Amino acid sequence: MTPAQLSRTVLHTVRRAVEDDELCVAVPERVKVRTPPRPGCGDYATNVALLLARGGGDALGIAEVLRRRLVLAPGIARVEVAAPGFLNITLDAGSHAGLVQAVRSAGSRYGHGSALAGVSVPLEAADEVRAALVAHVVRGLVHAVGGVVVPGQGPVVRPVPVSGAELLRSLGADAARWALLRPAGHDLPDLDPSRLLSQREDNPLFRVRYAHARTRALVRNADRLGIAPQSESGAYDHPAEAALLGLLADHPRTIEAAARHRAPDQLARHLVGVADAFFRFHDDCPALPSGPLKPSAVHRSRLALADATGAVLAGGLHLLGISAPEHL
Repeated sequence: MTPAQLSRTVLHTVRRAVEDDELCVAVPERVKVRTPPRPGCGDYATNVALLLARGGGDALGIAEVLRRRLVLAPGIARVEVAAPGFLNITLDAGSHAGLVQAVRSAGSRYGHGSALAGVSVPLEAADEVRAALVAHVVRGLVHAVGGVVVPGQGPVVRPVPVSGAELLRSLGADAARWALLRPAGHDLPDLDPSRLLSQREDNPLFRVRYAHARTRALVRNADRLGIAPQSESGAYDHPAEAALLGLLADHPRTIEAAARHRAPDQLARHLVGVADAFFRFHDDCPALPSGPLKPSAVHRSRLALADATGAVLAGGLHLLGISAPEHL
């Protein structure tokens, strides 16, 4: 179950509770779910009960009504109420395997869709190099999620004191794009080549691209050993796996938010988070057998998760106009 599917499930649950006269609230147009900020709070959390209780309602009471209904929905294993009215939702193991399969099936287009269908996003032409690049990338993001770009006020970004030609000479295309896109629009970009071109872990662009290259290397090495990636129900129970799965599931929402708010920096930071979560998973959950160990279902499942991670990283980089090499 993806975040979009879970959002629809929660919204449907609210609607049915109102239709059955168990709740007397206005049904919202949409419901948002988020990855919890810390472990131990389920796979997703929503504040829908707090929103429904605005104006003096009983948020905890509303949350309990929704909890009893949500726990019966297919794909949901557990729902807990947390003060002052949050719902923490844990998906069943089959949902995790289904998410991995969905990502691998969509490939680098995972997260594309119709989330902004019917939505017009205003953009204006720009000559300054950073503003022009941000507008170009935002246009691609909007189209990726079904929105329409119309003339209007574009995103406000701080200009840089160099030309595009100078940036290309000093940084190359990939690092130049990353330097201009990763900071929030109101922040001044760091254009230092010694940091942006560094092949070290303290360079976020290097970490993202290296994480992608490592996913491809795992799949290549597994193929030589005759091990095929395959997500298995119930296989993802390690905290590092859960954390990585949460970020992969959040990828479509991140693309939508980056398009809606004309903020490609949101996607860039998300990719850094995915890369960091992948490295923790890579270190704690070996995807290939070592020594005398024989390949198992766990290895195949972890390979599938690594393959899905590679698809998300490649797709995100491509939306930013940055290459995702298979070897570094």
